[in-house]
Amino acid sequence: MNQEIADPEVQLSGTVRNSSVLLSPTPRGARLARLLATEQLRAWGLPLDRAPHVVAELAANAATHGRVPGRDFRLTLYVVGGTLRIEVTDTRGDRVPEMRHPVGEAESGRGLVLVDALADRWGVAPGPRPRKTVWAEIDLPPEPAHACCGAGSGPSQGTQG
Repeated sequence: MNQEIADPEVQLSGTVRNSSVLLSPTPRGARLARLLATEQLRAWGLPLDRAPHVVAELAANAATHGRVPGRDFRLTLYVVGGTLRIEVTDTRGDRVPEMRHPVGEAESGRGLVLVDALADRWGVAPGPRPRKTVWAEIDLPPEPAHACCGAGSGPSQGTQG
C-alpha cells in the first residue's frame, strides 16, 4: 500500500493545524489567551501582526461579558489552507455581542470595532446551550513558491514602467 495515502500525517502536513485550550474567564485568563496564541502562531511560522490583537479582544469579551463563575472559556485556533480561524467559546449564549461605536472618550466598547477592522470575517455561532462561539478569520499570505513548483510563472507583481 502506498504510504502517503495510508499516513494521515503526510496528507495533512502543512495544511490543517489546530490548538485548543480552556482558560479562566478572568482578565488573567484573557492575557494568557493572547500569550498562548502568540506562541502557537510563532511555532506555526504565521504572521503576528493581526491575530494576537483579535485573540486579545475576543478573550477579553469572554472574560468580561461571557463570564459565568466556575465555567471556563475555550480558545481554539485553526489553520486550514490559507485561513486562520480564531474561536472563543463561552457559556453565556444568551449574551450575543453587538458591534457598537463608543461615544467620545469611553474607556471600553471598542473590542468588536477592532476585531472588525483586523479580521477579514467574523461572526457569532450558537453552540449547545448555554454556549456561543465568537469567531474571526484572517486570510494568510500565500506561502512562497518553491523553484521546483513554477515560481515566477505568474503575473509580475512589480511596478509598471
